[in-house]
Amino acid sequence: MIPPTRHRTLAALAAGVLALAACAPGSSAPPTTPAPSPAAVRTDPSALGNVTLTVWDQEVRGGQAAQMKQLNDAFQAKYPNIKLNRVSRSFDDLNTTLRLALSGNEPPDVVEANNGRSAMGAFVKAGQLLPLDAYADAYGWKQRYPESVLRYSRYSADGKLFGDGNLYGLPQVGEVVGIFYNRAKLSKLGIEPPKTWSDFEAALATAKAAGEVPLQLGNLDKWPAIHVFGTVQGRHVPPGQISTLAFGRKGASWNTTENTTAAEQLVGWVGKGYFPKGFNGQGYDPAWQAFGKGQGVFMIAGTWLLADLQKALGNDLGFMLPPGTTADAPPVATGGTGLPFAITSKSRNPDAAAAYINFITSPDAMKVLTDTGNLPIAETGQQKVPAGPQQEVFSAFGTVTAKNGLVPYLDYATPTFADTLGAALQDLLAEKAAPQEFLATLEKDYKTFAESNG
Repeated sequence: MIPPTRHRTLAALAAGVLALAACAPGSSAPPTTPAPSPAAVRTDPSALGNVTLTVWDQEVRGGQAAQMKQLNDAFQAKYPNIKLNRVSRSFDDLNTTLRLALSGNEPPDVVEANNGRSAMGAFVKAGQLLPLDAYADAYGWKQRYPESVLRYSRYSADGKLFGDGNLYGLPQVGEVVGIFYNRAKLSKLGIEPPKTWSDFEAALATAKAAGEVPLQLGNLDKWPAIHVFGTVQGRHVPPGQISTLAFGRKGASWNTTENTTAAEQLVGWVGKGYFPKGFNGQGYDPAWQAFGKGQGVFMIAGTWLLADLQKALGNDLGFMLPPGTTADAPPVATGGTGLPFAITSKSRNPDAAAAYINFITSPDAMKVLTDTGNLPIAETGQQKVPAGPQQEVFSAFGTVTAKNGLVPYLDYATPTFADTLGAALQDLLAEKAAPQEFLATLEKDYKTFAESNG
């Protein structure tokens, strides 16, 4: 998954984990826990004795932090025999330290692991995560979550096949990348929320002519432009082809007329001045914060920003799915799930860990997520939300999932694709690489992996 939160790496935290890993004697490593059978699963947390669970998450911003604190407090109040040792850190920090922690002698019990091949896929291949299928059967997760959601946490046991196989995690939140907009600015410009993609491009041109920043973006971290490109790509490339590319399967190519058109349109926006000056050198957080302060008419971003942007803009904030070529075109949008919560294979308390995951993804938890401004992955249609930005986000997610319009994040494609695509997009947007060169770079990474992965 492309990250729901990005902050600068905290060197002290990384150094601390390195030090702990370096000091731990190899002989004390706990044995890897075998995958439990359904009959062996214990689902009564109060009968597990005194347990300390170490949980690593990246729920550090706004509504994300609020829901996690509320759910953790409720869990410990209900099960006082289970003490939670929570370690929360930004997405970047989690990615930096998690690989080392999982290979060490004292890994956390529960972790949020990026579903992509470079993270969850690699952890599965290394035997560092526990298959959760027995717990899914015991707790009814397969009835709670549709398979279209569970597939984002499925891998074959060798980590090669993504989207099929064992279940290795369960997410709390749904995600969809759409278009945030400033209602007050649209009104001032005499623009209605665009109904078609050509309407959207016309609105960008109108905003530019009026001296506004048409489309806010900060791409210093490289990955934010992946969302923008994926949105443009979805207007030109059939969703089936995007899914094949994103899951790293054989049978598609980046070197197509449709992908070329998407790349040309995106770099064309640079030439037209639709992005803020210096966007390739501006960080993600400063960009969305600037949008919250009124700098920008539109911003292509994910629904995880809802709580923070609504706090900044109130009901001046609007959200919509990317429009199609016609007003009645089926919706297509990048999205899926937030980072799934997984159990490490060396956890001494897998039953308690599974009970914790079940608690923070329960129907009651979905209500807590809603109340704290998040987008619950399940029970979405049963939530009551006020009219305005939150209702628009819930409606958008419900619409695109009901019509099977979600396409996977492009960084899923190969273990190195996040870096490949992020760097290639920076070069494309800096006009250092032509669209054909940009796509050739992606094709090389994709084809090399797809052909070698069997």
